Amino acid sequence: MNNIKSIALELWPLDEKLNSSCNGAHQVCLQCAVCGYKNKSYSLVDELPTQQGLAKYIDHTNLKPDATNVEIIRLCQEARTYDFASVCVNPYNVKLAKREMDRRTVCSVIGFPLGANLAHTKLEETKLALKQGATECDMVLNIAELKEQGYNYILTEIEKIAELCHENGAKLKVILETCLLNERDKIVACLIAKKAGADFVKTSTGFSKSGATVEDIMLMRTVVGDYMGVKASGGIRDTDKALQMIAAGANRIGASASLAIIGA
Repeated sequence: MNNIKSIALELWPLDEKLNSSCNGAHQVCLQCAVCGYKNKSYSLVDELPTQQGLAKYIDHTNLKPDATNVEIIRLCQEARTYDFASVCVNPYNVKLAKREMDRRTVCSVIGFPLGANLAHTKLEETKLALKQGATECDMVLNIAELKEQGYNYILTEIEKIAELCHENGAKLKVILETCLLNERDKIVACLIAKKAGADFVKTSTGFSKSGATVEDIMLMRTVVGDYMGVKASGGIRDTDKALQMIAAGANRIGASASLAIIGA
């Protein structure tokens, strides 16, 4: 697997006889609109939400290493008050967040923020997060393996964690850390996550060089199509930026500046 065509053909069933419909250099149509995001007028939605309506898109987030119990409780109170999609916290805080959120969604990060844990470690961390009450998991993929073209390793890792999540009624989001990837890496990572059965692809941890961009969201959405969710995270601190991400194809936003985004 040394080019996007061969990767796509091996990881996802495609019709080799179908010519590329985007006039791209793919030789066959990848049936994922890889080049569609380059059209700057691209918009997935007919109507954008109101400022207050943004709450249902947002994973209200506190992933600070020094987050106190008081801060996590306040995060959950805010999530309940404004009806955010979830709270997203470190694994240590999942049990407390679950208590405070009751039946509402609690998201835990896995292999965070580097993604360089052993696959077995990530799997065990996921088991514990689910046991503590997480119903969504945001896992950082192994970025070094992606760059080394260790695609089968990444596929297997995501498959096992996705299977575990689904067995427990939970969703899996795969964090790509897009600021460290070139376009080819981003496309391949999305294809692998799609093949592995993940529920979302996500841009960033928020702990690296930069966060989400409109261009990355457009690319990710067009690669995964309507089959998966796309989460924009990292550097989204105001209403306009959040709306831009949704217009580009994001259906979930990860933010610690959630209250500012919805104008609360």
